[in-house]
Amino acid sequence: MTDSAKPRPLRLLIADDSNTDRLILQAILTRQGHDVQAAGDGQEALELYESWQPDMALLDVMMPRLDGVEAARRIKALAGERLVPVIFLTSLSDSDALAQCLESGGDDFLPKPYNPVIIQAKLGAFDRMRRMHETLTRQRDLIRERNEQLLAEQVTARRVFDNIAHTGCLDAASIRYHASPLSVFNGDILFACPRPAGGMHLLVGDFTGHGLPAAIGALPVAEIFYGMTSKGFSGPDVLRELNQKLVRILPTGMFCCACFVEVDFREGHVRVWNGGLPDGFILRNDGTRQALASTSLPLGVLAPERFATPMAEYPVWPGDQLLLLTDGVLEACNPEGEWFGEEGLARALESCPRDSSPVDFLVERVRSFSGRSEDTDDLTVLALGITEDDPVASRPLTAGHSALTGPTSWRCSYQVDGATLAGFSPLPLLLHICMAVAGLRQHSGPIYTILSELYTNALEHGVLELPSSWKDGPEGFNRYYAERQKRLEEVGDDQYIRFELEHCVLSSGGRLLLRCQDSGKGFDAGQSVGPPLASGSRSQLAGRGIPLIRQLSSDLTYNKQGNCAEVVYDWESVDVGSEKVAGFSK
Repeated sequence: MTDSAKPRPLRLLIADDSNTDRLILQAILTRQGHDVQAAGDGQEALELYESWQPDMALLDVMMPRLDGVEAARRIKALAGERLVPVIFLTSLSDSDALAQCLESGGDDFLPKPYNPVIIQAKLGAFDRMRRMHETLTRQRDLIRERNEQLLAEQVTARRVFDNIAHTGCLDAASIRYHASPLSVFNGDILFACPRPAGGMHLLVGDFTGHGLPAAIGALPVAEIFYGMTSKGFSGPDVLRELNQKLVRILPTGMFCCACFVEVDFREGHVRVWNGGLPDGFILRNDGTRQALASTSLPLGVLAPERFATPMAEYPVWPGDQLLLLTDGVLEACNPEGEWFGEEGLARALESCPRDSSPVDFLVERVRSFSGRSEDTDDLTVLALGITEDDPVASRPLTAGHSALTGPTSWRCSYQVDGATLAGFSPLPLLLHICMAVAGLRQHSGPIYTILSELYTNALEHGVLELPSSWKDGPEGFNRYYAERQKRLEEVGDDQYIRFELEHCVLSSGGRLLLRCQDSGKGFDAGQSVGPPLASGSRSQLAGRGIPLIRQLSSDLTYNKQGNCAEVVYDWESVDVGSEKVAGFSK
């Protein structure tokens, strides 16, 4: 051991009212290389401890003014978290008296007369204990400091995450959810975002890990999910982008089990992709339930070229409820180590009253089973009530915030042709072009709906020549989309759909002109118009597009051939902080 590694001499406080015993012990300790201060009674020893802060105290039990037992109690109180061993100097042999000394805070005894070998051995042992305690205290303080730093980083990450996810609709009246993280930033994610054309996208996920490692994936997932949904991308497009991003950024062994749902209240169906999460359920109004099983690998596992996004479609009706959950429900444990499991989930769903929220009922069952008021894992549950009317249809949407003011007067043309018509939707790109106008960003919902209906009519009735009358019932509806897929595979290179967009400034806002022309033979737009749309009606499966465009726009006209539609959308400026509802002017 080098000189620098040798422990420093001990600072020892001794207190004994016997001058002879005190001087003998002081001489022994000094000869052993220690720094010694001596006191004649307990009170003097206490005062000396406060001013000198020794490493150990050696106290006689019987002393005037303040005996050793009381002095030991006070020294231990003054030491606080410091370990200051107290060794009693005594010739007592009574076991009760010795026990009382230890109960007062004493750590050991030195019998009189003193043995230098025993003294040196005991001081060495207590010094090792004292230094170990100091090391553990320093490590504890470092751990506490590091933990506080990590918590602060998680709070910062959470603030950034919440800013990214601010466009969500989890506060919609038809949505009920519970999320109980083990940490400030946990591994579970729960997103809901309105779609520009109506309905919403839902995403429930569970990353491997907790804290900041989970945040590494959750932040880009939130940005992609909300950004692409608000721009009108379909569920498969969003899923492919999410998987590609996570494969690129996540380390090996880290992935995200997720369930993605596309909800269409107007058409009355949900499309579901489940990759690794426990079964979700459609809780039917008649008391039955339909499982939404996992059929895919989690996000972030497969390379983009191997990743598939098959979404199962299910019809839903008002009164049904969609239930999604993470594995925290199934993995909840009771005091006996038993899991809540699929059987517990099935029993809970069977006994849930019709007039109760399945989220509240299920969470209460899990907590009752585990015997705790807090959760033992990240417990995330979401229920969406299917309603006649779209619960987020009137919610103002934005296609993304930008510090750029954007153009005011412009014109552009965009054409999609050939095989591109079968596998590509130009709608997000067209919406993005329109949203470059700052004032139009408050109108993204109706503009996307108009673009979507124009494109659908041009593709299905113009290019593919599908009759709208086929969609007069559920059987015809299925036949219609089967034939649609068949004809898409046969589209020729000379077939196209062309959009011409033009914007100009008006005194109160602006005017957006949308022209959509296709290469088809044309159709009679007048015969394709169904009756006026009833709010929330699902019985009208055909002829809905053109009346909807008329409701949302200032004007709609078709050319004589019926293969070119022109829509006029006049909009008014809306202040961000105003209570005025964004709309168009006639």
